[in-house]
Amino acid sequence: MLREAIRRRNEFDLDIVAVVNDTVGTMMTCGYEDPNCEIGLIAGTGSNVCYMEDMKNIEIVEGNEGKMCINTEWGAFGDNGCIDNIRTKYDKEVDEGSLNPGKQRYEKMTSGMYLGEIVRQILIDLTKQGLLFRGHISESLMKRGIFETKFLSQIESDRLALLQVRRILQQLGLDSTCEDSIIVKEVCGVVSQRAAQLCGAGLAAIVEKKRENRGVERLQITVGVDGTLYKLHPHFSRVLQETVKELAPQCDVTFMLSEDGSGKGAALITAVAKRLHNVGQK
Repeated sequence: MLREAIRRRNEFDLDIVAVVNDTVGTMMTCGYEDPNCEIGLIAGTGSNVCYMEDMKNIEIVEGNEGKMCINTEWGAFGDNGCIDNIRTKYDKEVDEGSLNPGKQRYEKMTSGMYLGEIVRQILIDLTKQGLLFRGHISESLMKRGIFETKFLSQIESDRLALLQVRRILQQLGLDSTCEDSIIVKEVCGVVSQRAAQLCGAGLAAIVEKKRENRGVERLQITVGVDGTLYKLHPHFSRVLQETVKELAPQCDVTFMLSEDGSGKGAALITAVAKRLHNVGQK
């Protein structure tokens, strides 16, 4: 379909040899620099992981030789109800108000697209209980999406004084006291820490699975990472790494930041695919 659409435009001669998502692209970019990189992680607006798996461990594909990249699309983890016991009423409210209720439940607890909305739901609840903003729910607080995830990063910055937190809240139309600012900062911290720990738990499960499959006592592996949440949030990357270390103590995991991982990785895969195609023709 993509090829047909390009042909209809009749403006350039372009062939499609590979379709690559950002997670796989990130792993490939870092794998080019570090052959030990066999996992790609996106922790930004969305959340996803891919990893290299031995063919012998993939039941639905024939053949036992070599490896294949598995794109987990782990954002959909929990859609069958298996993580319902850790979902809060705030998660359910965010899910029900989203464009795809009942889907991508894990992503809605871990990715930048939803963390601000989780915070907003908690602030509304605390205000209703009279614990915030003198019990007054402002019109701005009722606006979905008003609390962007970038505000979490700003509010959680260690260098930010309470007066500056208060100023950010005032920009959002929230008239806060110093006590309100302390509570809001605490809420932001809890939401982002949980997201990083959940993300770390998923990653720990994958590295531990790779260690067991290889039958080694200790595994050394590199994870290629991209995404604004990992790069820009003041504490997310640290908490994620600490969680992986705690839950997978027999794995020595190195985290490698990728710059424009998806673009460079797609170019690398295209080059390899084209070379293999040319070899096949000969």
